[in-house]
Amino acid sequence: MQHINERQLENDVGYRFQYLTEFMGLGAEDVEAIHASAPLLAPLVPGLVDAVYVKLFNYDATKRHFVPRQSGFEGVLPTSLEALTLDHELIKFRKGHLARYLAALVTRTYDSKMVEYLDMVGKMHTPKAGSAELSVPLVQMNALMGFVSDALISTIFGLRLDPEKTERTIRAFNKLLWVQNDLINRHYQGTV
Repeated sequence: MQHINERQLENDVGYRFQYLTEFMGLGAEDVEAIHASAPLLAPLVPGLVDAVYVKLFNYDATKRHFVPRQSGFEGVLPTSLEALTLDHELIKFRKGHLARYLAALVTRTYDSKMVEYLDMVGKMHTPKAGSAELSVPLVQMNALMGFVSDALISTIFGLRLDPEKTERTIRAFNKLLWVQNDLINRHYQGTV
């Protein structure tokens, strides 16, 4: 039986990532499957990003988080929830972030810098990083991750790969998104 330092799991993101990936079986073959999907998924990223924002705009509980100042955005803010449209400069700015995130998932090496990046994705949606005015409730983050996961799985099925490659790619992304979800959730627990 392997000993796990539970205190270190809460304080050392690299150790946590190593534990999660080992426990879930997210290994080199999975990363290879994720990277192999890059040329197939890249042309579909704009549509996936648009679908995410259409979904976010369907609910006031998710749309409202785009009205306050976003970290790094220097443009004019919307005056109200109703004034915020999908073609607003702020949303274009945010869509760019999501597109770069999706690109990072399928192209970057899964090293310590990538682990820090995945961890920051969770942290930036809280007042602990990014904008102090931005605090997305955990339920909204979990809903978003569930939607992204389903959209990504549907997209992979739409690629019409051979069944073995489809299964391998979906399982790899599923493990990765569970790791990402944990690295989001940890910033809502008050221990980080």
